Amino acid sequence: MPQPIEFIMIGGFLGAGKTTLIARLAKRLQSEGKHVCIVTNDQAAGLVDTQLLKSQGLEVNEVAGSCFCCNFDGLTDAMEEFESRQRPDVILAEPVGSCTDLIATIAAPMMERLGEKFVHRPYAVVLKPNHGKKILSGAGGGFSEKAEYIFRKQLEESEIILLNRIDELSEEDVQALKEKLNEQYPGRKVIPLSAKTGENLDVLYDAFQGKAAPRETMMEVDYDVYADGEAELGWLNATVNFQSEDSFALDDLSVGLIEDLRQRLLTLGAEPGHLKVLCSSNRADDEPVSVANLIDSDSQTVLSIASGVNATNAKAIINARVRLAPEALTKEVQEVVQSVASRLNAQTETIQLDSFRPGRPEPTHRIR
Repeated sequence: MPQPIEFIMIGGFLGAGKTTLIARLAKRLQSEGKHVCIVTNDQAAGLVDTQLLKSQGLEVNEVAGSCFCCNFDGLTDAMEEFESRQRPDVILAEPVGSCTDLIATIAAPMMERLGEKFVHRPYAVVLKPNHGKKILSGAGGGFSEKAEYIFRKQLEESEIILLNRIDELSEEDVQALKEKLNEQYPGRKVIPLSAKTGENLDVLYDAFQGKAAPRETMMEVDYDVYADGEAELGWLNATVNFQSEDSFALDDLSVGLIEDLRQRLLTLGAEPGHLKVLCSSNRADDEPVSVANLIDSDSQTVLSIASGVNATNAKAIINARVRLAPEALTKEVQEVVQSVASRLNAQTETIQLDSFRPGRPEPTHRIR
């Protein structure tokens, strides 16, 4: 009988740094000779994270259209598809950033239905410090209490809390956040780390050598509050082609789209949960990609991956999760696309655009 597949699920709120961490962890596991596969998840197709991970040579399947908990079969189908090609040693799963209650709806049903096929590692949740500071202190994180309810439930169901972005924090800030986490969520292992630099990744790697702890009871979740918290966010995924007679830098395109949208959202007082843009040229699949993002209204636009590539034809994948009605969010994004295109002397063609509020979560299974 083959060894069970390691199943590692890493959750966390929008913009916490899950994808960066998963990519780094996948590379570490690959260096140990393990065959690693990743399942990403989003409420709609056209996810930046999926393309970003694929651009790094990682094997990825995407479950789109609903969160893992509402599409349990989609998750298991994605994992089975990996096996049809080569059986994974490890599967890393990244749920939607606005999702919670994953132990009762994913981990426990998997254990019940798939038996010894998988060994479940401790469930880890990535914490974004800016949100953590505001919400844990009671100051509020720019969202309603119902959205903050989701954030807190994510921490509550975790076994490990990953305090990310410590490369951007002082030792005093790290210690203060650790104290608040230990006070409000006792019993969780708190690991300060940096997904960007890899600092303390070894500590997380060691923590994932153990098995998930058994749960005698499942976390209580008020699905009315949960649904209202998710519906607070406008959700937009778009894919747009840019074509110009003049050569332009992909990095200018990705940063320009995020920065222009950031300025508009500040004017509107609309809190971003996360903005992310991935730009690629249409010349070759193996050319570098450019990725820019914004994690909240207190932050600046960041070029997280520079391509250094110039092109006359490019594709931009835009993901925006904002406290704004979907219709208004669509209008802002479309106007930003045209504004940036005008600066680049480019014509645009929108290939895909989905904008909506997430529907009420209706789990496929829920173990009580």
